Amino acid sequence: MPGPTLTDIARAAEVSTATVSHALNGTGRLGESTRRRVREVAAALGYGSRRTPLTRTGTLGLAVTTFAGAPWNYLEVPYFSRLLTVATATAHAHGYALTVLPAARGGETLWHTLTVDGMLLLDSPDGDPVLRALRARGIPVVFDGRPADPRPDDIWVDNDHTVTTREVLDHLAAAGARRIALHAGFGREYYTGAVTRAYEQWCREHGHAPLVIAFDPDDAPGHAFDRAFADRACDAVHSVYDPGGRQVHTAAARHGLRIPDDLLLVCASEDPAYAETDPPVTTVTLRPEAIAETAVTTLVARLDPALPDPEPGGLTIPALLRPRASSRPRSR
Repeated sequence: MPGPTLTDIARAAEVSTATVSHALNGTGRLGESTRRRVREVAAALGYGSRRTPLTRTGTLGLAVTTFAGAPWNYLEVPYFSRLLTVATATAHAHGYALTVLPAARGGETLWHTLTVDGMLLLDSPDGDPVLRALRARGIPVVFDGRPADPRPDDIWVDNDHTVTTREVLDHLAAAGARRIALHAGFGREYYTGAVTRAYEQWCREHGHAPLVIAFDPDDAPGHAFDRAFADRACDAVHSVYDPGGRQVHTAAARHGLRIPDDLLLVCASEDPAYAETDPPVTTVTLRPEAIAETAVTTLVARLDPALPDPEPGGLTIPALLRPRASSRPRSR
């Protein structure tokens, strides 16, 4: 069955065929909103080559789409760098090449024509345009992280963020914390929302007022903590992003707070440097290596008719709390 023509897209988007051509090829002097709208219409109509069993490429794709279109280097984040190493090795073990896409390519025509057998999407947010384009082309997808709006046949690999968050909070409370702040609320991916909901529920159950401090990746001095630390509004912090632990350390030093005597700290991170700080920081590992191996193996099973078709739904990889001195129990 032939795909949509430029005329079909132009009619649906209510623009000229010339505008469609410029939008899909990245040429011409178009407003960004027009260019984006045309691409989204093209994706919804299934523009580009659709995958069929006769057009196998022996290549898998991988993309982080949390901030698709933004020029950020996710390879600098230990979670993603460790995941990608194992994802590549697992793909190679199954005879596939693995193409890793830069985040800045999220809004380009690439997604309408990319030649891969299947895609692994990491942290797909609500309204993900990349996912929309892949679905329209019939390219199988497996997710790292629960998608925002899963379909009945979707498969994702993730941690149980509710269980993990409650474990962290219970650990801090057992160490003497009475006013625990959550350092989160940056992305639109499922992870942030799930952790925040679990934190707020735990606070309700324990009669605590929740305190969510907004994470900013560019806030190296940790100024987001200035008011809370100056007012002594919290005596513990659970940071859900990798740089957060360093931001807390810097802000605590500026306000004369000692870790762990005045402030307990837990950070979700795969960075081994946290074991060498003064004091060493308690971390939560989301086990990206296990997630990568499971996700790629599952994607391969979806593509190979000789293998049993994997069941849809979520596959859970338990996270692991690694207690260190930053959350050492306080003397009563």
